[in-house]
Amino acid sequence: MRSRARYAAFGLSGALLGAPLLVSPAAAAPGTLVVERGGPARTLRFTAGHAGEAVIGFTAAAPGVSWARKGAEAAVVSFSVDGRHVTDLVVPSADGVARSLGLGPVGPGAHTVTLRFARGSAPAARRVVLTRPAVRLPGGDQAVLRHAPVVVGRTGWPFGDPYQNARTDTPLVAWHESRPAAGGHRVLEYSLVWSNEDGGTDTPALMSRWGRSTDIEWVYRVEVDAAGRRVPDTGVYQAPLHQTLRFTGRYEGDHPVLQTCTDNNNMCDVVSPNAPLRFLPDASATRPADRAREVIMDRNPWTYRVAAQELVREGKIEKRPDPATKAVGDPRTYLFVEYTRTAGAATGQGSAPGVALGVRLKADPSRLYRSDHGDRSVAIDRDGAVATTVELPAGTSVGDIASVEALRTPVGSGDNGAPVTVTSVHRGFFLDRAYLPRPSAIRWTGAATLTGARPTAVLWRN
Repeated sequence: MRSRARYAAFGLSGALLGAPLLVSPAAAAPGTLVVERGGPARTLRFTAGHAGEAVIGFTAAAPGVSWARKGAEAAVVSFSVDGRHVTDLVVPSADGVARSLGLGPVGPGAHTVTLRFARGSAPAARRVVLTRPAVRLPGGDQAVLRHAPVVVGRTGWPFGDPYQNARTDTPLVAWHESRPAAGGHRVLEYSLVWSNEDGGTDTPALMSRWGRSTDIEWVYRVEVDAAGRRVPDTGVYQAPLHQTLRFTGRYEGDHPVLQTCTDNNNMCDVVSPNAPLRFLPDASATRPADRAREVIMDRNPWTYRVAAQELVREGKIEKRPDPATKAVGDPRTYLFVEYTRTAGAATGQGSAPGVALGVRLKADPSRLYRSDHGDRSVAIDRDGAVATTVELPAGTSVGDIASVEALRTPVGSGDNGAPVTVTSVHRGFFLDRAYLPRPSAIRWTGAATLTGARPTAVLWRN
């Protein structure tokens, strides 16, 4: 009796403080769960001191797997809570990566998480190793977890591959943003990072306009009251053709169930029958208001590696990388830059001004390497913190750079005359040999105003 009371008390205090709950893994090695192809299911048992949304965190690795190799792309593990299929995990690497998933709502008392090696795993995948698995009920903003969308995998129903998200355009990480609304309410918006997009914006344009080859999309938005309850009829989602439509689909508790239904990762609120994969990533993270969405990738550097490996495997990289062409080269030859820009008032008719970045190298400062490759349609014309890339010759390092410049570039016909002011460069880095970001070595703050008469400015000198 005393032991049982201590067990319950630990579960209560852990839940209230957001600390790991008492977990009992059925695994051979302490602190490790191994889920094997053809092997038995593995279980973790935990006790919740009160009702709430649970999350599970761990480091995941799949020996023999590489997202860069056909037939070895990933292993898939399914997670169930008390017999209910909650989420799947695509493990695209043999190296350990910290991951966190939602487990949905749980009541007070004992619960069991069951993990199984799932269909959709690549032939080369034999097992998944989860290190230090821990279940917790975060003690912070439970409303954020309560309303996070369940994203069912893309199937291309009725004739497509129901397991395609285990090999392409896989969801990687999620986050949310919150803004105040009338009456003490707030609006929660949820976004996802996918490894790429098979349709929509082509990869060269992604690199120029967005500074990465992943796809980042907002998925679901809803208004909640001061108690965290959903305000009726306020749920909307990003539908095909980037439309914003009212959500009329099914909820699991407060979780809307959506499905990736286009090649550019837009959503439908009608789910195809018997779709096998579903994803509930932990969406409790957010981003600073003054940073671009790509900061979520910076905080999860492994996402750059997965993105690069997908380009390699799908043959989207030119065989002989050349900065003079718009085709995507080796991602390790690109300078990844985030900066902030703001346009002023227009003084005439015509297109709004975009901004491209230019880089000059010490070896030949007369040559300018541009983020838009001279194609003004992919210069960045949105305000705020934005990200882009500049392709440079193979082997270039930050030490080889002479300067980084801002270039005012109207994106369409005509020029409305608006000035554009660049106020900061938040970071600039290359990827290392393993496609992981090197430490940022380029930062700048100031105010460089670009006009039709003075369309360029040096932001950073080396």
